[in-house]
Amino acid sequence: MSRFSSFSRPFSSQKEARRPQAISEVLNRTDAFAALRAGVEQIAALERDLKQLLPDYLATSIEPGFIKEGVLTLFAAHNALAARLRHLEPSLLSDLQQRGWAVNSLRIRVRPQAVKEPPPPKQARMTARGAEALHALSETLAPSPLREALARMAARHRVSREPKK
Repeated sequence: MSRFSSFSRPFSSQKEARRPQAISEVLNRTDAFAALRAGVEQIAALERDLKQLLPDYLATSIEPGFIKEGVLTLFAAHNALAARLRHLEPSLLSDLQQRGWAVNSLRIRVRPQAVKEPPPPKQARMTARGAEALHALSETLAPSPLREALARMAARHRVSREPKK
């Protein structure tokens, strides 16, 4: 008895069918996806125009929605970007209209992006000899914030190097 059904394809053709495919290639296969294909193309064109019209710090954090009844919804990553985008709204609306977009107004919404993982803790370690050198240097300096910072750094690395009891 085979563990594969008689309806399953041989392994070699499954491998070919599972290769990554461009979304445009998948959407072009049938007319049933015509509306979806048009929406995807519209969003892609709108993203390109927004990247050209907005400053870099905004363009990377703004996502366009669909245009519905002349209202374009733009999603900002956080409130500060949404506020900045609201300041640019009149000129952005005018620029989009000049490029042929049928937009009468903008609706700006906040859609928080996924939280990025925090950076890993620093792994830098100082040798005992380096910590002693920093300590010696701090002793030679006149009282100042630099002297205090070097003394704290040397003390922190000297403590971390001592074996725990």
